[in-house]
Amino acid sequence: MNTRSVLILGANGRFGHAATLAFSAAGWAVLAQVRRPPASSLPATVQLLQTPLGDTAGLVAQAQGAQAVVYAVNPQYTRWEQEAMPLARLGMDVAERLGATFMLPGNVYNFGERMPPLLHTDTPQRPTTRKGQQRCELEAEIAARSQGGRMRGAVVRAGDFYGSGSGNWFDQAIAKGIAKGRLAYPGPLDVPHAWAYLPDLARAFVAVADRRQGPAFRAWHFGGHTLTGAQLLRGLEEAAAGLGPKPAGGWRHAGMPWGVIRAVGTVYPLWRELARMRYLWQVPHALDGRELALLAGPQAATPIATALRAALVALGHGAAATPKLASAA
Repeated sequence: MNTRSVLILGANGRFGHAATLAFSAAGWAVLAQVRRPPASSLPATVQLLQTPLGDTAGLVAQAQGAQAVVYAVNPQYTRWEQEAMPLARLGMDVAERLGATFMLPGNVYNFGERMPPLLHTDTPQRPTTRKGQQRCELEAEIAARSQGGRMRGAVVRAGDFYGSGSGNWFDQAIAKGIAKGRLAYPGPLDVPHAWAYLPDLARAFVAVADRRQGPAFRAWHFGGHTLTGAQLLRGLEEAAAGLGPKPAGGWRHAGMPWGVIRAVGTVYPLWRELARMRYLWQVPHALDGRELALLAGPQAATPIATALRAALVALGHGAAATPKLASAA
């Protein structure tokens, strides 16, 4: 009988879905909490729970025996102030009641715009945005609850997500026009930027969940892929070419209209939030993921060319996109 069980909160999201697949493939019993029926098919062994996140008692009753709680809930970008901490506390409450490890996918917001080029787990956190401060506050509460003996906690910090669907800069800006031979990049093309291919990150979570020894709280860094803008665009061109003909008129590159984004942000909250995070494209950064790579093993690292191709296929490119690529001028 399988004795390893995980509760994934927010399993309908792109990371939650990737985590569901990764834990299931590793032989865990997976309880996938969702607000609505999943849009994508899941392994038959996965048990769906449509119990609301706020129903702590209900979730605890259904997830008895779970050793890990993966928190894949992500409020709308403009609702972090109102929802980020309250929702995360609900997830922590569930982990406490289960005696489980609360696992959070972190990011690099904590380190602020003066962050060094290589981020270690003990790099000083000096956030320069409200979202960075919120991330620090969230990690601090996870650590306090863990060190107080109320639960175990693990934060796995990573770069910008890509793969396993849509929902961020990769697909909504950079590769948005790829079917027409257009690519955009938000920053200078020579600045290294950290990326996390979600199937790899999800497998890293499995490795961390399997590790039951050590301190009650620990932060890990997921190295992922560190690419300059030029490297990413070149990789996307090569990946797209492998899925169909190159654009007839050649690839076209563009930047981001940050002046317009800032101006519109005075009345459109999402653009205001995006403008505040512009520094992430201007400041070189990478995550030192050597410790986690040793724990997760070589199977958790997908070659960048393979990952980019799979990410485009997951976005619906490929045979369906070939006519658009061929006819692009």
